[in-house]
Amino acid sequence: MNPLIENAGAIAQALGTTLMMAVIAGIGSIVLGVLVTVARVSPIPILRFAAFCYTQFFINVPLLALLLLAVFALPDAGLLLPLTPTAIIVLTAYESAYVAEAVRSGVNTVPPGQIEAARALGMTFGLSLRRVIVPQALRSVVQPIGNVMIALAMNTALAAAVGVVELTAEVNKINLVAAQPILIFSGAGLLYMAIALVIGLAAGWVERRVAIAR
Repeated sequence: MNPLIENAGAIAQALGTTLMMAVIAGIGSIVLGVLVTVARVSPIPILRFAAFCYTQFFINVPLLALLLLAVFALPDAGLLLPLTPTAIIVLTAYESAYVAEAVRSGVNTVPPGQIEAARALGMTFGLSLRRVIVPQALRSVVQPIGNVMIALAMNTALAAAVGVVELTAEVNKINLVAAQPILIFSGAGLLYMAIALVIGLAAGWVERRVAIAR
């Protein structure tokens, strides 16, 4: 019989773990990424420097290295967490750097005249960020953030390297028994493609709904 059908229950459970990781890390990375962007454009030099160092670190260090470091080094430092939450935290921190860069590019699209108008109305920097700058920046970078979310969904596969039983880990375990790599990994690839397609379509729909008329 088809090993994918025989192990449909285990694959569905592993797919659920993949989706759960992608959703939680996706939401977390967007929130954290916006906060990092705010720090990058703030008038406080130390915040700008810290945010710059944060983004450069996570953009230039491989995700797999970060996962291995978190799983094997943090317990030695006395911080013990289950594997799945650890992977989610690392994915959130890693992808938030890319979200921050996308949102920062959106900040640059906000017309300077609107920022000056906010100042003329007496808005503080924080208030102008909340009311004027960040909302428009987010609306202009929906598709880039969608691309980051697609990359995040694909990157969940790396969690298999540190023992998280997600989709890639499960199908690899099935293949070790069934020895049908073309069939099994093609099936997994189609599932990942479906996830990417859904995210892409959702991002396109949101982008059309919130598009800024220039």
